[in-house]
Amino acid sequence: MTDNTPRYSLTLLGLGDMGTALARTWLAAGHRLTVWNRTAAKAAPLAAEGALVAASPAEAVAANGLVVVCLLDDASIGSALDGIDLTGKDVVNLTTGTPAEGRARAAWAEERGARFVDGGIMATPTMIGAPEAGGYVFYSGSRALFDTHRAVLEVPAGARFVGEDAGHAALHDVALLSAMWGMFAGISHAYALIEGEDIAPKDLAPLLSEWLGAMGFFVGNAAERLTSRDFTSGVVSNLAMQVTGTGTMLRTAEEQGVSTELISPYVDLLRRRLAADPDVYGGEDTTGAILLLKR
Repeated sequence: MTDNTPRYSLTLLGLGDMGTALARTWLAAGHRLTVWNRTAAKAAPLAAEGALVAASPAEAVAANGLVVVCLLDDASIGSALDGIDLTGKDVVNLTTGTPAEGRARAAWAEERGARFVDGGIMATPTMIGAPEAGGYVFYSGSRALFDTHRAVLEVPAGARFVGEDAGHAALHDVALLSAMWGMFAGISHAYALIEGEDIAPKDLAPLLSEWLGAMGFFVGNAAERLTSRDFTSGVVSNLAMQVTGTGTMLRTAEEQGVSTELISPYVDLLRRRLAADPDVYGGEDTTGAILLLKR
């Protein structure tokens, strides 16, 4: 950090793997950091790196106007901060939670005289402080708070503001993670199919990566169709054809002695969409099946 770069003062509550990674990036950048952790011993290495260690959450909160929270879960926030004066504080919550928890925490903070933003971290601890890794954090809630502190929030990872609804950071976070888990499920099924065959996983790996990259067009295509509600224009491989093809996938899994539990739910969804009215839905692409997921 150059002499002309502003130094900020902030508080961080929570020194798990993610909290510790956040703390180290702020300290390395020359910012004045006060930390607190329920297990005090975890703060000792950071004290050696220049952190100020508070003896209690109240002491930590009192030290600075900006308070970043990175605890185990939403209940831990209440346990640490209930009864503490938050008047005039800016609270940034980086604790993993649901959209409803983010909205409830925003109301909780506002009732206590604080501004609030919720965050969804799209990074592992090893990606924090490593811009080349591509990690970032979704933020939602008080735009004024975000704009005020954006520079210091961007030190550990990129910052992306996704709206003043405090639940939207968590919603974006979980939406992306859900897509990731679905992809992991398909990849796992693919590797299971070749298990025991004379096909090396390392030989299949580049083919999988290439194919998944080529299929990435579905992301934008689905967004356009969900916006327009036009599921039939320009369809190349329609729902009726896709459902017919699922039979081959399921039979192959049976022949290979592989459970279909990772792909059957999606197959069942497509079949249910088609069965509702083959004449109406058979010519669609698969995006219309998404509508069946809403309860």
